[in-house]
Amino acid sequence: MRGLRNGLLAAALAMVGFAASAGEALKVWHHGGRVQAERETIEGILREWSRLNPDYPAEYVLLPEGAYNEQVQAAALANRLPDLLDFDASNYANYAWAGYLEPLNRYYPPEFFERFLPSILEQGLYAPDGQYYSLGWFDSGTGMWINRPALEKAGIRIPKGVDDPWSREEFEDALARLKAAGFDYPLDLKLNYGKGESFCYGFGPIIQSFGADIIDRETWIAAGTLDSDAAVEAMTMVQNWVRNGYVVPASLGDDAFYGSRKAAICYTGMWMWTPHRENLGDALGLVTMPNFKERQVSATGSWCWGVTTASRHKEKVAELLAFMMRDEYVLLTANVSGAIPSTMAAAAQSELYKKDGPMHVLIKQLEDGLGVPRPNHPGYPAITAAVAQAVADIVDGRDVREALSEAAAAIDMDIEDNQGYPPFGDR
Repeated sequence: MRGLRNGLLAAALAMVGFAASAGEALKVWHHGGRVQAERETIEGILREWSRLNPDYPAEYVLLPEGAYNEQVQAAALANRLPDLLDFDASNYANYAWAGYLEPLNRYYPPEFFERFLPSILEQGLYAPDGQYYSLGWFDSGTGMWINRPALEKAGIRIPKGVDDPWSREEFEDALARLKAAGFDYPLDLKLNYGKGESFCYGFGPIIQSFGADIIDRETWIAAGTLDSDAAVEAMTMVQNWVRNGYVVPASLGDDAFYGSRKAAICYTGMWMWTPHRENLGDALGLVTMPNFKERQVSATGSWCWGVTTASRHKEKVAELLAFMMRDEYVLLTANVSGAIPSTMAAAAQSELYKKDGPMHVLIKQLEDGLGVPRPNHPGYPAITAAVAQAVADIVDGRDVREALSEAAAAIDMDIEDNQGYPPFGDR
């Protein structure tokens, strides 16, 4: 099996025809991230590339995550983008539409892409031309982290797998029971992350579970979808959780579930594995997303890589990207970050995500098609900003329909102002 994988990779690289003039470093930009071990791992992979390719060494450049997108935009305007660019999947459609990224299909044969999880490919697909513009080492997923003994003591049923989710009624009954059992705020929704991308990423699946969405993904119109009756019902439910005193306030910070233990359920992603496990030990559990009304939905998406159109050595950069996407490197980077490995072979070897692993439920959700990516649209920066503002307003008590309608109008205005972001559509 390993020989077959290596053979496919070799075939992919052979088809590229990596010829370029020698003697120039390939600049690689990375957002740094929150995990020091991840940065050190990436640096080690790039050092190995440089050792094997001394004529084209990789120059690793770390940039602050908080202002990363702004720095990318400024570099693009100045024609100073690097050769290989790291970026959040939420921005990739905007980057592809703006012409910053090369389609990867021209560098790799179809079988090269077959190694990756379907959610990774869906994340990197650009609808207008059906080409892939990004690849990543890992994907993300969301679930309900639980303090197992606390739930058992309160008489709450604990889901056994992806096919055994809580219903809305069960979930809200669990919150009421935990509140009565003495938990100050039974549910941590990670409001401490603040009004930003995490709100669109995290609350989108709740809206989608009711059969609504952030935007209509065929017409690319938000009005009538983001402020539909189903979306209003979903966010009214969330607002009622806050009003009932079930939700950890942002002011309490990050550790209400795993540190002070004021909460017994935490809705968040795989990146919290390490602090959760280190602090809760065997009390920690992870269960699938609830089916609040029509279906279960997990968030997906991660930081990923793309070859820039600004590079003078695109073929060599594509070779570097393929080198970075080897199964052993996918597994290595996923292990240090706690994320879902992006290739099926790496995932099968992961202690966290293999069939009996503690976070297998997250990859199982993706394998079962329960993951919904954020809208792959160049207007996504405006989409996420509008949704984040609506979520913040709703948590603060604003009329739900009014907040969602205002957000939908802001999204549609941005798309209108950009003539529909052709080729997505003219208005």
